[in-house]
Amino acid sequence: MVAVLATVLAACGGSSPEGQGADGGGYTVEHALGETRIDARPERVVVIDSPHLDALVALGVTPVGATESGAGEGLPGYLGDAVADTEVVGLTAEPDIDAIANLAPDLIIGSKVRHEAIYDELSAIAPTVFSENSGTDWQEQARTTAAALDRSPDMEHLLDDLARRAAAVGTTLGAQGKTASVVRFRPDNFRLYGPDSFSGSILAQVGFELGDHDWNEYSMVELSPERYDEIDGDVIFFANPGGDPKATTMATVTGLWADLPAVAEGRAHAVEDETWMVGIGVVGATTMLDQLEKLLG
Repeated sequence: MVAVLATVLAACGGSSPEGQGADGGGYTVEHALGETRIDARPERVVVIDSPHLDALVALGVTPVGATESGAGEGLPGYLGDAVADTEVVGLTAEPDIDAIANLAPDLIIGSKVRHEAIYDELSAIAPTVFSENSGTDWQEQARTTAAALDRSPDMEHLLDDLARRAAAVGTTLGAQGKTASVVRFRPDNFRLYGPDSFSGSILAQVGFELGDHDWNEYSMVELSPERYDEIDGDVIFFANPGGDPKATTMATVTGLWADLPAVAEGRAHAVEDETWMVGIGVVGATTMLDQLEKLLG
């Protein structure tokens, strides 16, 4: 993990600030819920969604507060010591307004799709900037985070470097023309992820195709276990949140799917749920690419 962060930060030129607010003159950010004026470069940032947390870390910024995806889960382990001093301020689905206020932030970053109802409350605490989405079209969240910090050029540099790395990995692995299925097991069903999901978009950059499915607005489809044969990629990547196969449909589906070509030929790979499904951003994507090279190289 230290090596991943070092690589990302090096790509960002040591995370040196760039932009119109660097001289302390302030700047205005256009975002999903309007415009927000920020008078000086923020030093106490709170984020209430995981894509923005990853983006901050990629830019070399440690937030004073962040939400956790599930109760008691803590902040993503793949971010390591970069968030060791970050205080948990409730759940992403239910941020703790009082805890956020107690941190006296000078910037709050969230997403319209999750947090529109509390935007006014947050804006009363500190300047607040919202992305449109969360997870789907993850680069929009990365760019919104960077804009909120007046660091857009740095983020563009990171995204360009990531695209080049993904293409190089794809060439090495011979991914072009192959299909991939990204599976996440859940208590009552399983999900297949499409090209606009986080993990799907990274695989698409590598060169994989995600197949033809009736993707919903979040670029996924939820299926019952008996529809396991729709996991039809040349390569399968599957994640099981929590790790217990019996707590999800993993035990059932993997008990049925032996006849799938990818399974029969040893091309079904377990991957980290935290990185592939929760680790939405440049740091998570870099970790994904490292794992891809180890799994398929």
